[in-house]
Amino acid sequence: MSDLIPGILELLVCPHCHGQLAWDYEASELVCTDPDCALAYPVRGGIPILVIDEARSTKAP
Repeated sequence: MSDLIPGILELLVCPHCHGQLAWDYEASELVCTDPDCALAYPVRGGIPILVIDEARSTKAP
């Protein structure tokens, strides 16, 4: 998936806030760069799961 990331990230946005997404290589997630949203979407089998109910918050409690 990492070889496709630059092109894909230009097209994908966060389904919750429409912010830009960034690839977190270590966690295998796409993370919203909007600090007010900051949801992380899992990537399973090379497929981003851009479903809000599947996302986790990356904000500190």
